[in-house]
Amino acid sequence: MKKQKLKEMIKSLRAHIVVVVLLVGILPATLFSVLFSSLYVRRSVESDVTDMVANGQILGKQIMSSGYLNEKDSKNVDEQLSALSLTYSGRMMIVNSSLNVIKDTYGVDEGKTIVWSDVITAFTGKTASYYDKENAYLVVAIPILSTSKDDNEVLGVLVMNKSMTYITTNLEYFQSVAIITLLVLYVVVIALAILFSGRFTRPFRKLGTAIEAREKGSDNGEEIAVDDYTESAEVSKKLNSLIARMKVVDESRQEFVSNVSHELKTPLTSMKVLADSLNGQDNVPVELYREFMADIGEEIDRETKIINDLLSLVKMDRAAASLNVSAVNMNELIELILKRLRPIAEKQQVEVVFESFRPVAAEVDEVKISLAITNLVENGIKYNQEGGWVHVSLNADHQYCYIKVEDSGMGIPQESLDFIFERFYRVDKSHSREIGGTGLGLAITKNAITMHNGDIKVHSVLGEGTMFDVRIPLNYISPQNSAGSHKNRKQHKMVHD
Repeated sequence: MKKQKLKEMIKSLRAHIVVVVLLVGILPATLFSVLFSSLYVRRSVESDVTDMVANGQILGKQIMSSGYLNEKDSKNVDEQLSALSLTYSGRMMIVNSSLNVIKDTYGVDEGKTIVWSDVITAFTGKTASYYDKENAYLVVAIPILSTSKDDNEVLGVLVMNKSMTYITTNLEYFQSVAIITLLVLYVVVIALAILFSGRFTRPFRKLGTAIEAREKGSDNGEEIAVDDYTESAEVSKKLNSLIARMKVVDESRQEFVSNVSHELKTPLTSMKVLADSLNGQDNVPVELYREFMADIGEEIDRETKIINDLLSLVKMDRAAASLNVSAVNMNELIELILKRLRPIAEKQQVEVVFESFRPVAAEVDEVKISLAITNLVENGIKYNQEGGWVHVSLNADHQYCYIKVEDSGMGIPQESLDFIFERFYRVDKSHSREIGGTGLGLAITKNAITMHNGDIKVHSVLGEGTMFDVRIPLNYISPQNSAGSHKNRKQHKMVHD
């Protein structure tokens, strides 16, 4: 249980916000303090080298002009060497062309030969420097050049040593200040992280509370309104839309249960009355007997239609794996469907027209697609007007089969277009009941097309008619194989006009 709570806490948005704020607030400050120390040391060494080179070059000229390399009796040069030694808290040495130390302010190595890489570099005419961080001193080797205008010969090297303990002292001070500053910064950033994380996640908590209140029914029917941020306002809007949609569906479901109960009970009641009438009479005329039996047959057909719609919807709620897919000639299938429906259309005085642009073969479940197309055409006939028409067209490209069912019927109100594919939903309840509709036909159609990875769209104007556009892939791909569809899909061969 504790591990689960810890895992949930780590995965929470608030924890992520805290981590981000900490990284943004603390990491740059920590990196800056480290970088500052490094830059300070580099800049201090560079500045000291520049200063020592400038002083060393001036002193080098005096050494050459005084002949100090040969005679070593210039009091002025000795004084300057001593002064620089005190200034830099370090050691000054003069090395001649034979690599012999002719002057050492420490008096330790005079008369000795020195072979050192920086000294050798200086004899090539280049200034060399070396910073010993561990021992905190800086050494600069400066070439002493001949004073002759035509000759830049290096006649000696001035080796200057400077104590760099001030860098260590300053760094220790800076680091102590940085540590205190960072500790204060850490506390402030952590406090801000907790504060802002709570503020940023507050809309989500409010949304959760509002949804919970609606679930318990303690919200008095008020809409969810969390307008802290644009995003939370948008989520609130979508939630309210979803709740309204669910409410409509729930009302439709309740109405459906009532309607189906009525629809199932009415035929049974009628048959019971008709049967009792026959049983209650002696010597019933054959004509009356046949009339009553015909009425009973119609009621049985009506009952069967309702039950079949319910069974069809239940079957389609199962997995698409139940599809019995085969290659079907769509032209012949639609012709057969229209042939079955034309008697109904003639009775309604509605003209049914079929237009095919090309031969089309598709991999479909013939029974389910037949049911979908039948529902669309039958609705176009039933909800039409006398002298109206239903136009069915079939077309295809290299990938999809296109079926269009258009009618001149009563049309669908704009506010109902978003709900007509919901099960149990009926646009005109009274008219649907007169015709015998259950509100399941378009839901069955939508399910059948979706199971084939297809799509259906509706366009309608109230009082002018409705048009359904259906798109179905020519090659069926099961959900299990959809990932490899591009590799395994067969190329459909089509015959063009």
